Amino acid sequence: MSRVSGFSSPLLLGFDEIERVLDRVAKASGDGYPPYNIERIAKTEQNDECLRITLAVAGFSRESLEVTVEENQLVIRGRQVDDRERVYLHRGIAARQFQKTFVLADGIEIISAELKDGLLAIDLARPTPARIVRRIEIAARD
Repeated sequence: MSRVSGFSSPLLLGFDEIERVLDRVAKASGDGYPPYNIERIAKTEQNDECLRITLAVAGFSRESLEVTVEENQLVIRGRQVDDRERVYLHRGIAARQFQKTFVLADGIEIISAELKDGLLAIDLARPTPARIVRRIEIAARD
């Protein structure tokens, strides 16, 4: 049985990569840890659209967090090491690891990442694209 999607229209040319990205995002969206917010923030002089991703990473130090961009994906990793020297009478906070991935559109730039009060804030910007109109000459064939 073949799969039919919204991108199978003959009027949508070259969008097969977007369909693959949407499939990947749908599979990765099941993990809710760590919780996060995405918000629109004030414009800058260079960018009309700015976004901030804020992750709740209480208990993680700056050294135990890693923020990378890998093939149009923002990847945030957190690794905590279990302290074997501590003796717990009750343990309700586990040492955890996580990986959170956000797919970035072409042109999205990472402006900054900051850890403050257990919140990791990553600012992104989408530069305003130049509107280009290009005329295609029609060749005559006899």
